[in-house]
Amino acid sequence: MLTRESLTSGDSVLDLATATPATRVSDRVLLIVHGLPKAPGMGRHAAGMLPELADALAQESGWTVATATLSGVGSSTGSFSAPTWRRDIDEVIATFGDQRVSLAGFGLGGALALRVAADNPAIYGVATFATPAHLDKWMGEPADLARLLRASGVISAQVPDFDVEPFVADILAWDPLAAAAAIPPRRLLVIHGADDKEVPSSDARDLVDAADGHGEIRIIQSAGHVLRADPRVVATLLGWLERHR
Repeated sequence: MLTRESLTSGDSVLDLATATPATRVSDRVLLIVHGLPKAPGMGRHAAGMLPELADALAQESGWTVATATLSGVGSSTGSFSAPTWRRDIDEVIATFGDQRVSLAGFGLGGALALRVAADNPAIYGVATFATPAHLDKWMGEPADLARLLRASGVISAQVPDFDVEPFVADILAWDPLAAAAAIPPRRLLVIHGADDKEVPSSDARDLVDAADGHGEIRIIQSAGHVLRADPRVVATLLGWLERHR
């Protein structure tokens, strides 16, 4: 069953979708974290299909699977910044109380998932999909990034011009390689498309190497950057959940 609710996070109101399995009851929760869209107008659609994916995963795995649209994305209010999204994720995790939470993040959402888990030893495991290991290369020039994010809609038009250097520094502080190094002995799954044009597949290997090899890596042949609808990715994630029930 898929339920929707509104969750307050600072000045933002987030849309939280939670899928519960119909047959098995588990204290395990998988929280899916969407990425950061840089294409014009895509801020409204970055979390598209994730509630449906959450429901399918819940019914197949027996886990509770949730996904939230973070500040500035979808129908959620507010604007993106690294501290804001970090606050959002912490608020969502808190709603699950003492249940054992794992994180699965797409794109920059994977970098956020790694950072949250690195700082919170209660996180049970992390899966990343098409996640950049080197954020400086992924972001490019700070001014260009800010312009793209305004065009995508994740930075509200009501937000005045700001100093982009500290804005970018907050994102860089997530440091996916250092965060990955802090995950073991907890479980880590890194999935990447072999034909990803936005984030090279070598970044996946760099993340696993940073974890001293204590992680699973899957390079999906002929896959690009968008992985959420690829049945091979879903099957791999389901297998990972099953092995760590």
